[in-house]
Amino acid sequence: MPAAAHKATAQLADERVDHRFKALPPDAEGLTVGELAAQRRNLFTGGFTTPVLALSAESVEHNLRLLETYAERHGLAFAPHGKTCMAPQLFDRQLEYGAWGITAAVPHQARVYRAHGIARIFLANELVDATALRWLASELDTDPDFRFVCYVDSVRGVELMDAALTEAGARRPVDVVVELGAGEGARTGARTEADCTAVADAVAATTTLRLVGVAGYEAPVPRADPERVRAWVHRLVSLAADFDKAGRFSPGIEEIIVSAGGSEWFDVVADVFAEIPELSLPVLKLLRSGAYVSHDDGQYRNLTPFNRVPEEGALHPAFRLWAQVVSRPAPEQAFTNAGKRDAAYDLHLPEAQVVRSARDGQVRPATGITVTALSDQHGWLETTPEAEIEVGDWLGMGLSHPCTSFDKWQLIPLVEADGTVVDYIRTFF
Repeated sequence: MPAAAHKATAQLADERVDHRFKALPPDAEGLTVGELAAQRRNLFTGGFTTPVLALSAESVEHNLRLLETYAERHGLAFAPHGKTCMAPQLFDRQLEYGAWGITAAVPHQARVYRAHGIARIFLANELVDATALRWLASELDTDPDFRFVCYVDSVRGVELMDAALTEAGARRPVDVVVELGAGEGARTGARTEADCTAVADAVAATTTLRLVGVAGYEAPVPRADPERVRAWVHRLVSLAADFDKAGRFSPGIEEIIVSAGGSEWFDVVADVFAEIPELSLPVLKLLRSGAYVSHDDGQYRNLTPFNRVPEEGALHPAFRLWAQVVSRPAPEQAFTNAGKRDAAYDLHLPEAQVVRSARDGQVRPATGITVTALSDQHGWLETTPEAEIEVGDWLGMGLSHPCTSFDKWQLIPLVEADGTVVDYIRTFF
């Protein structure tokens, strides 16, 4: 991991704890984050208020190690998508566990990465914002060790990039990969191989861009299943081989990038990437999954590739949102103080998992308790006769979709199994 990344992230511990950060103990006001972490307070008895989002230290460690092992086993480089967590401390851990770099989606994310010393950024989008391109040109010119790669998927996009970089007086060309779309009606990307070739030819006509590979994202494949995703990844690999044979990659590059792989189909991507034929240059087979670092109790629990290849291991959900029961107006109903401002709800509602008694601190399964709706600041619970829950109890819930869980919390306690808070994860959304 670059020393600059470690130093910048370490400085996060110097930030002062105050009212900006939800759920932190009021009596910690004025302490630095590092000082509060050193106290190793207990999440349940250390003065935290509810609702509070906790991230399991053990699960995060397990998930980091598992994806490092998976990538090594399959000969893949790994640039996890940082949009999931936008947490430089987790970026550092991903780099420590072998990541090639960090993937971004928009210029703001790339700026956060650079502010925290990330030396390699893969922007999985076409970058046509002239202001952002001026910033990028300055970053590349200032730091010869900075590596940046982004998508191109249209001739018009190439023209806009070239014009902005020329106007900025960029001294280093920007590395680009042609994005192959996942099919008609899918998301971004050139739809046909002929369209991809036209984009590659447009890049070749510039001096501000270098074509270094091909890429795409397989999840939007229409009616995605293993066969359809596999067919698309084969198209991507064939495109790389055809470009190489035709001499379309820019002269002077040292490797050819072939990149795909979100969090749902990376097993299929790994299988097809293993079949990439020998090209004229070494191939960087770049996976970009991001949700693995926290996993979840819904979307990715159901769709993770490890369900199809259990012999490769299993990810562990790391999030638990703790809310307090604030109303029990009827035998079949209760309400917590956590709502849409605190929990992901775009794909699935939170899952009631455990109850921590306000009377004696004992934890029991959340039998007979279901989250049925969220208001802005309330969770609606449906309770059956066997449900044991009363006002004051803490309800621990699993969350679905990491990207919309991280973004609601600026400082997230990293908690060991016994409730000890060992660190605080700072996010930048």
